[in-house]
Amino acid sequence: MAPGAPALLLLSLLCLPSLRPRAAGCPAACRCYSTTVECGALQLHVVPPGIPPGTQTLFLQDNSIAHLELGILAPLAALRSLYLHNNSLRALEPGTFRKQPRLLELALTGNRLRGLRLGAFAGLAQLRVLYLAGNQLVQLLDFTFLHVPRLQELHLQENSIELLEDQALAGLSSLALLDLSRNQLGTISRETLQPLASLQVLRLTENPWRCDCALHWLGAWIKEGGQRLLSSRDKKIMCAEPPRLAHQSLLDVSGSSLICIPPSVHVEPLEVIANLGEDLRVACQASGYPQPLVTWRKVAQPREGPRARAPPEGGVPGPGEQGASDMGSGMLFLTNITLAHAGKYECEASNAGGAARMPFQLLVNLSQQQQLQLEPLPHPAAGPVSHEPLHEASSMAFRALGLATQTAVAAAIALLALTALLLATLICRRRRRRKKAPGPPGEGALFVNDYSDGPCTFAQLEELRDERGHEMFVIDRSKPLFAESVAPGLAPGPPPQPSAAYEIHC
Repeated sequence: MAPGAPALLLLSLLCLPSLRPRAAGCPAACRCYSTTVECGALQLHVVPPGIPPGTQTLFLQDNSIAHLELGILAPLAALRSLYLHNNSLRALEPGTFRKQPRLLELALTGNRLRGLRLGAFAGLAQLRVLYLAGNQLVQLLDFTFLHVPRLQELHLQENSIELLEDQALAGLSSLALLDLSRNQLGTISRETLQPLASLQVLRLTENPWRCDCALHWLGAWIKEGGQRLLSSRDKKIMCAEPPRLAHQSLLDVSGSSLICIPPSVHVEPLEVIANLGEDLRVACQASGYPQPLVTWRKVAQPREGPRARAPPEGGVPGPGEQGASDMGSGMLFLTNITLAHAGKYECEASNAGGAARMPFQLLVNLSQQQQLQLEPLPHPAAGPVSHEPLHEASSMAFRALGLATQTAVAAAIALLALTALLLATLICRRRRRRKKAPGPPGEGALFVNDYSDGPCTFAQLEELRDERGHEMFVIDRSKPLFAESVAPGLAPGPPPQPSAAYEIHC
C-alpha cells in the first residue's frame, strides 16, 4: 500500500453521508447544523421529538403531518422560521403557536385548512410573513388576524374564499402586501380593506367578481388612487356577472351600470295551526340581485331577553333563537312542536340593494285531553272559562305548569284556608268564655261585641258606640222576643213583664 493511503481511506470514509456522525440532540433521520433543523420529505405524521430547544429555523415541509398537538412546539421558544408547507394540516387549534413569541415567518402553504379559528395565531406578536396559499379556505371571519399586529405579508391566493367579513383583516395596520388572487370572491367591502393603512401591494385578479352596486366603490377607489397598489395585471379586475357585463374590466364599466335589485319576499302560508308534537316546514322564497341572503328568526315577545345565536347548520333550533341563513330559499324547520314554539316569526331577505321582511304566525292546537292535563280547575266564584284551543307562547301562564307544580300550589292554598278557619274558631271560643256584665236595675243586660249561644233575634239588639267609639249591643225591651201568634177569636194576652236583666244568646 502506498504511503499515505490509510489517511486517504479514512478521509473518504468520513466524507460518506451514510457514515457521517449525526449531531448530538438531533432527531432521527433529520439533519441538524448550527440552529437549523431539516426534517423535510421524511414521511413524518407528527412533529418528531428531540428537536434542540435552541433551534431557530425548522423545516418540516413535504411530510404528512395532519395535526399539531397543543404544546408540541412549546420547547421551541427560540424559533424564528417554521416551514410546514405541503403537509396535511386540516385545522389549527387556538394557542398552537402561543410559545413562539419570536417567530417571524410561518409557511402553511399547500395544506388542507378549511377554516381559521379565532386565536389560531395567538402568541405570534412578532410575525412578519404568513403563507396560507393553496389551502381550502372558504371564508375569513372577523378578527382572524388580530394577534399578528406586525404582519407585513399575507398570502391567501389559490384558496376557495367566497366571503371576507368586514372585520376579517382588523388589526393589520402594518400589512404591506395582501394577495387574494385566484379565489372565489364575488365582492369585497370597503370596510374590509379600511384597516390596511400601510398597504402597498394588492392582488385581486382571477376572482369571479360580481359587478353590481356593492362593487361600485372599488372601481371608484382604483381610479382615484388605489391603482398605485395594483400592477398592470392586477388592474384587470374582470366581471363574471351579470351576464351583460361578463368578461368586461371593472374599470371600463360605468357606475350607472353597476346596479342592484332590492329583494322581495314571499312566505306561503302566512299562518299555520299545528298540533303538539308535529313537525313543520315553511318556505320563504326571496328574489333580487344579487341573490338575497335569507334569515328566519322568531320575533321576541315583550320582556323577552336577547336572541341566542343559532348553530351553524339546520333550521330554527328553538323559540327566540336566531335562525340559520340560507341563500335564495330559506326553510323554517321545527320538530316536535310545543307551546313554546307558538308565536310570530319573520323571514328577512337582504342584499346590497336593501332588505325585505315577511311575518309568519304559528298557532298550536291543543286537544281536549291535553287541555285537561294542562289547565287547573276553575275557581267556583270565577266567571265562565274559555275553551279556546289555540295558544301562543305568551298565553301559557298557569296552564303550562306541570302536574306536580299545580298540585303543590293547590295544597298551599288549601293550607292557608285551613289556617284562617282555625284562627276564626279560636277567636269565637275566646269570646264565648267571657263573662257577661249585668246592667243596672231596670235596664237590659249590656254586652260589648259579644255573641253567645241561645235563642234571640238581631231585631232585639241595637248597635251603639261608647265615648271611645267601641261598638256595643243593647237590648230593646219594647221588642218582643218572638213574634206573637193569636188564635182566631182570642184576644191577645198581656205582654210579658220585663225582668231586671236579659241574657242574650246569639
